[in-house]
Amino acid sequence: MAFSDLYRVGAHAVITNADKKVLLLKANYGNFAWGLPGGGIDPDETILQGLQRECEEELGLVVGVDYLSGIYLHTDINAHVSIFRCHLPDDYAQIQLSDEHSQYAFFELDELSPIQKQRVQDSLNFNGDVVFRKF
Repeated sequence: MAFSDLYRVGAHAVITNADKKVLLLKANYGNFAWGLPGGGIDPDETILQGLQRECEEELGLVVGVDYLSGIYLHTDINAHVSIFRCHLPDDYAQIQLSDEHSQYAFFELDELSPIQKQRVQDSLNFNGDVVFRKF
């Protein structure tokens, strides 16, 4: 997820389609989980730069960034993760997955894991105040 084995910094994108379903990618590594686009921030990047790079690598597209909605401490992996509300460049954008992922799909909010659901809800319900949570 990031450059340090002791502490990690990551950023992920909440992207929805016209039906308000959330874009997730299926990893080709680890536990092969479904997750939001994004990943670890490199030492020479800002969080925004890392998010944009990760999304371009994973989706083959430059995403539009709307706002930062939350910052989350994930104690199980010793990481701070920033969540941004983003959008695809247009309704007909063609996602081209990298070798890191085998599939993409849009999911209903109720289909997400509890932590993923909370982070996405925070992003979709953004009122101008960045949310801070600890899991």
